[in-house]
Amino acid sequence: MNKTSLYKGCLEPIILKLLDDNGRMYGYEITQKVKEATAGELNITEGALYPLLHRLEAEGVLEVEMENIGNRVRKYYSLTKAGKKEKSKAVLELENFKNTLQLLLNPKLA
Repeated sequence: MNKTSLYKGCLEPIILKLLDDNGRMYGYEITQKVKEATAGELNITEGALYPLLHRLEAEGVLEVEMENIGNRVRKYYSLTKAGKKEKSKAVLELENFKNTLQLLLNPKLA
C-alpha cells in the first residue's frame, strides 16, 4: 500500500480545515499550502482536488467566488455556514480514526 491511498480518505477534512483556517482559497493555492505544511509529504493532484471541491460545492458545503486575475478567471472557495459544521464533524472523525489507529499500532501510547 502506498501513502497516497492512505491520504485519499483524509483529503476532505484536510481541505475543510485549511479553508476554515485561511478563509477563501483557490485550487492551486490549496495544493501548495498542503505541500508546504507537510514538507512535501502530501501532494494533492488536480484529479483528486477538483472533483472533491465540485462535490462539496454541490452539497452546499463550499461557496465559490469568481475573480478576474489578468485575463483569467480564478475560482475562490470558502466554507458556507453548513461547511463550518461539516468541517468540525470531519475533523472530529479524522481525530477519532487517528486515535483508533494509535490503539492498534502503538497501544502503550494510547
